[in-house]
Amino acid sequence: MRDKIIIIEDDAALAAGLGRALASQQRDIRICGKLADARKLMAGSTPALIILDVNLPDGSGFEFLKELRQQSDVPVILLTANDIETDIVSGLEMGADDYITKPFSLAVLRARVNTQLRRKAIQETAVCLGKYRFDFQCMEFYAEGRPVELSKTEQKLLRIFIENRGITLSRGSLVDRVWTDGAEYVDENALSVTVKRLRDKLGAKDDIKTVYGKGYMWVKEDE
Repeated sequence: MRDKIIIIEDDAALAAGLGRALASQQRDIRICGKLADARKLMAGSTPALIILDVNLPDGSGFEFLKELRQQSDVPVILLTANDIETDIVSGLEMGADDYITKPFSLAVLRARVNTQLRRKAIQETAVCLGKYRFDFQCMEFYAEGRPVELSKTEQKLLRIFIENRGITLSRGSLVDRVWTDGAEYVDENALSVTVKRLRDKLGAKDDIKTVYGKGYMWVKEDE
């Protein structure tokens, strides 16, 4: 089944370029220049991902996002010409999954899109990796067929690792993404302890690699 991606962007040249950059046999790319067109397109089915410009001729992308979040959790990446912190924060608080400020690299956009689609797949299905089976939706985790009990913090960390397999994640970024409860300060030692517990519970000493001086990485099977 092909992933339907809707690009809502009124700059026709930019939208066409985005469509070409993201096109593949596994994707069905649809382009809308107005929010009204996007609403019609979504009336029949929910897309796998939406790329949404915040300034459109028939309304605000922020308001569309707010409306969308009342009925769907489809991943949304915002496109904005403003890198003003308040705009970015507003978009994320309204439910955006990511944002990119113009101008941007198409390679960066492709990477962000791939991350969101991978995250959505992980949320909807169980992930099987060698001796592991992780079902994040049901919160069931297995290593070599045995069930493993993970705390909410360990589950968060594991999901980030699995969504970013083969990518080195800095300690600072992991702390920011795992401890999102509003705490002003989290000792990085808390991350070290959580990584150790996760390794021990899963028997993942060889899978969760320490990249000295940088952070950690879940090693891909072919590495």
